[in-house]
Amino acid sequence: MNRRHALKALAGLALCPLCKPAFAAEGVHWGYEGTAGPGKWGDLDAGNKACAVGLQQSPIDIEATVKSQLPALRLNWGRNADTIVNNGHTIQLNFAEGSTLLLGDVKYKLLQVHFHRPSEHMIGGKNFPMEAHFVHRNDAGGLAVVGVLMAEGKPNPAFGKIIKTMPAAEGPAVKADASIDPLSLLPPKLGYYRYSGSLTTPPCSEVVEWLLLTDPIQVSAGDVAAFAKLYPMNARPVQKDNRRYVLRSI
Repeated sequence: MNRRHALKALAGLALCPLCKPAFAAEGVHWGYEGTAGPGKWGDLDAGNKACAVGLQQSPIDIEATVKSQLPALRLNWGRNADTIVNNGHTIQLNFAEGSTLLLGDVKYKLLQVHFHRPSEHMIGGKNFPMEAHFVHRNDAGGLAVVGVLMAEGKPNPAFGKIIKTMPAAEGPAVKADASIDPLSLLPPKLGYYRYSGSLTTPPCSEVVEWLLLTDPIQVSAGDVAAFAKLYPMNARPVQKDNRRYVLRSI
């Protein structure tokens, strides 16, 4: 494996700590278009079969929902941004130990946040300009991802800092701006949609509890455009819901 492939492998592990690297073997590469695009992920490696045959794949188009007494999202996030990386698929901000999500009586540790353009989830058939995914893991290895839809509007200071400090080229992680406050990347109200799904990147493992916030945040059009210069399109198309229930917090 050459240096470029090794960097992609490490980046893949950071993007999904439970999955195999983006480059599982020499030349096994995935992307968002062409012969390595989402429609081909299941054929690229035996470990990616869920991308093609899984029945609980993500993202989805959220339309019909069931109102439910879902537990409040109790987020104990600190300003503990550690490193930032351009991993060849997205911009990702990694966090040091200490930030957690309590969902019911299950505690998850915040690992990282990364970004997609346009949004991967759709609401009633419509995309948003971007979507942030806050990835958490519990002690049993389960993942909970808090998704935040991003609309163009007022500047968001935290996202602005990420855009200003993001590496322009793929490479190893570098030290992040420690003042970045992840809570600033959330809307005031934490109502959410919940459903069982998968990673939205290979190997598409169906191990994710999705918690997509109902309210979007606003970010500046200039910051969206700056991200788009690096990643004009890095979103997996919506997948079949296969009659899954999507719960909506009351």
